[in-house]
Parts: sequence; structure tokens; C-alpha cells
Amino acid sequence: MNIHHTILLVLGLLFVLMMLVMLARQIKIAYPVFLVMAGLGISFIPGMPAVHIEPDLVFLIFLPPLLYEAAWYTSWNDFWKWKRSIILLAFGLVFFTSTIVAYTTTALVPGFTLALGFVLGGIISPPDAVAAATVMKGMSIPKRIMTILEGESLINDASSLIVFRFAIAAVIGGTFSFQQAAGQFFIVAGMGIIIGLAIAHIMYVIHRFLPTTPPIDAALTVMTPYIMYLTAEQFHFSGVMAVVSGGLFLSYRSHEVFRTGATRMNMLGVWTTMIFVLNALVFILIGLELPEIIEGLGNYSIGEAIRYGLIVSVITILLRFIWMYPAAHIPRWLSASARRDPSPGWKGPLIVSWAGMRGVVSLATALSIPLLLDNGTAFPLRNLIIFITFIVIFITLVFQGLTLPLIIRLVKLPEIDKTMPEDEQEVKARLRLNKAAIKRLNEQYGREVKENPLVLTLHQELENDISIASQSRDHGESEQEDIEQYHRVLSDIYFQQRKELYRMRKEKFFSDEVIRRMEVQLDLDDLKITGQEH
Repeated sequence: MNIHHTILLVLGLLFVLMMLVMLARQIKIAYPVFLVMAGLGISFIPGMPAVHIEPDLVFLIFLPPLLYEAAWYTSWNDFWKWKRSIILLAFGLVFFTSTIVAYTTTALVPGFTLALGFVLGGIISPPDAVAAATVMKGMSIPKRIMTILEGESLINDASSLIVFRFAIAAVIGGTFSFQQAAGQFFIVAGMGIIIGLAIAHIMYVIHRFLPTTPPIDAALTVMTPYIMYLTAEQFHFSGVMAVVSGGLFLSYRSHEVFRTGATRMNMLGVWTTMIFVLNALVFILIGLELPEIIEGLGNYSIGEAIRYGLIVSVITILLRFIWMYPAAHIPRWLSASARRDPSPGWKGPLIVSWAGMRGVVSLATALSIPLLLDNGTAFPLRNLIIFITFIVIFITLVFQGLTLPLIIRLVKLPEIDKTMPEDEQEVKARLRLNKAAIKRLNEQYGREVKENPLVLTLHQELENDISIASQSRDHGESEQEDIEQYHRVLSDIYFQQRKELYRMRKEKFFSDEVIRRMEVQLDLDDLKITGQEH
């Protein structure tokens, strides 16, 4: 296939991808679930070109930015608050799942050794938080649950990949030492964290002190996760831990690094688009890869492989339940600090357990199994391991993904922790910011407020905003309705102003540069009342 046909195929795939995502939203199915099923259906269309995924390419292109974006939007305060639950899932459950799957498959599948069992266990142990978050988007989910799921996904990729690496080494070398593997685990993970933080400090200095521009800042943020990942992997340490630790550091210091609205708006557009495309592409590739996986089964029939995959899927789902309930409640019996937090009851662990869907990391890890051993012989049962992995991904994504919203609606889980509603937090935060601005104007710009009509207008606008925020905070439901009506009026005015800008562009009296600046200002004003992009 020449380069023109390859580019045409990629563009066609991306176009179909966007159409499928829009269709998924129209029929109200989470797009990761829909894309896997659609990819599977497309792959069996006669004449469809075979899709082959290079595992190293998947790790290199997809994994660093997806991890970095997840780390960027993870609240460090929330992460630290629920660190006990996150660590129990990200490390404890990964090792528990890997061990049980290893011993079960050794007894179940003819020819499976314990080392091969740990290879499979390391592959399928980490859930995919992107799929879970997409399924639960727009639903009423306690913040604690979302924080735990997001925090787990940040760390469990590293722990599962390290289990996988040591298991591969055991298959190739023929021996396995748990003590040696445990010691190496801490070295690999710890050095990955150190490398990630070191590179994050370098990027912090570049963004903070060098004369960057919004496009340069955005380009550097795209490069940063790849630099962290490749540097750590070059020294045979955990690239995943490097990206996660570096991303958390730069996210926590982002208010110091990116100090202009233009930079932040530009980065938001770049990253929102890139992450959406990468996520969607990975999930449809999972379905498109199946025919090649089936062709490589060798001596095992499809029926046998499906049976093994279904059994491992059921075991994987059950193990999360078996681990989750003790992990949620036993620490409360042993620790006074844990008892100070509200009990998760039975509903919280149920949702966290059912949200354990597998995805991109499991697929990429399975495909990265080497074709040959050091002595030149084929890696034992490689194709069967990949097929079982696909079945686990498919079952957990489709079965759990389609039923998770139903379970959430049935259990009707209220907010577990007593926290201020986010809309009220937003009002109070805006009030604090406006009061800080008024204080600064009064202290430093008193003369300008009196003499400069523009500064005076700013002062009056801030006082009006403070008055509106105070009313929405201090008054009841009827006052809140007034605020919502006020926002609707503003939205309609902004819409009419955009139409006026369109007419101004057609008149050709104003330059396009001026029109674009006015459009950006309208977008920023709209964001102030909607809190989201349209």
C-alpha cells in the first residue's frame, strides 16, 4: 500500500470515527462501548483492508499524552485525601488480580505455565478510567468515587506493566524470583518518578522564565509527556510513573507556569481535540484488530479460546468485587483517621467494582508480547493470550459499560461526603476574586478610579458582579431563578452579537483581524456564565 492509499485510509477512518461518535451520542451510548462494537462490525465487511497495530507505536503515540492529560486534570488534594483507597486498588488489586489469574489459567489452559499466567494477569489487571468516565458522564456520581477511579487509573498502569515485564523476563529466562521482582519493582517505579519530576522542573523553568508564546507553550506541553516517557524507558525505568508524577507536578504549579488567558485557551483547544481523537481512535482499533488476532490462534479453536476468555472475564470481574468491599471497610476498623470519613456503605463499592472496564493499556500490552524468545523459538501461546485479552476487553467494555448507567440509576447513590455544591463553590470563588480585584483597585489605583472613566467603569462592573454573587448566595430559590434568567438573557445577547459580527464581516468595512478579536472576547464572556465550551 503506497503512502497516498495509507493517508486516504487513515482520513477515511477518522471521518467514520467522528460519524460514529455523533451517532453514539445521539442514541445515548458511551462512545468507547459503541466504537468497539462498530470496529468489530466494520472489520468483517468484505474487502475491508486488514488493520495491524504496532504495539510499540500504540505505547509511544497513545499512552504518554493520555496519561499526562489524566494527571493534569487530577486534583492533587483529592488524590492525597483518598490515597489509601487509590493505593489499595492501584497496587493491591493489580497484584491480587494478576496472582489469581496466573494460578487459575495455569490450571485451566493446557500448556500454560505460571509465568505465562502472570503475563496474562499483568495485561488484564488495570481498568481503563477513560471508558468508565465516559459512561458515567452527566450522571450524578459522588466526587469520592470519581476521584478514586481516576487516581487508580493513573497508578495501576505502572504497576500492571511492571508485573508484565517481570513475567515476560521469567518466560524468556525460565526462572522467576518474587523477592528479586519485588525489589526491582520499587527501583523501576521510584526512578521513573524521579525522572518525571526532574523533567517537569526543567519544563517549569522553560515555561516560567523564557519568553514563550501561546503556540510555543502548547507545543511544549504536547512534547513534555513524550520526553518524560522516552527518557525513563531509555534507562529501563517506568515511563508511566514518569509521565504521571511529572504531570501531577506541572498541573499543581500551572497557575505559575501559564499566566495568560491566551495561553490557557490555546492549550485547552489543542489538548481537548488531541485527547478526544486519540481516545476514540484507540477504541475503534480494538474492534478492527480482531480478525488478525483470530488468524493467529493456531492450534486452539475459536470456541476454546472464547471459553477461556469468558472464564477469565468472569474471574476478573468477580475479583474486583471480592477485593473492593474489604478494601473499603477494613481500613475503617483499623484506623481512626479512616473512621472520620463517612462510610461508603455498600453502594459506593458496588459502583467502583462495576466500573472496572478494560481498554487501551491492556490491548497495547498484549500486542507488545515479543514474537520470539531469545533462542529464536516462538513465544509460547502468544496469540491465545492476545485473544483472551480481547475477550476480556470486549466483555467488560460492552457488558459492564452498557449496564453501569442502569446500576447507577437503580442504587441512587447520594453524595457520600458533605461538601459544598459546586455551583455554590463557584459563586463564592467568583466573589472572592472580585473582592480581591476591588481591594487592589482601591489600594493601588485610587486616583485612576476617580480620573479615568475606563477604570471607573471596571470598578463599577466589579461591584455589580459582587452584588449579583452576594444575592445568589444569600437568597433563596426565587433569587436563583433570577440569576438563571439573567444568564439566559446574556446568552441570547451574545448570540445576537455574533450575528451582528457576521453582518459586519459581509460589509467588509471592518478587518477580519478585528472581527476575530471581537469573537474571542464574546467567547470569553460566554464562558464566564456557561462555564464550558460550546
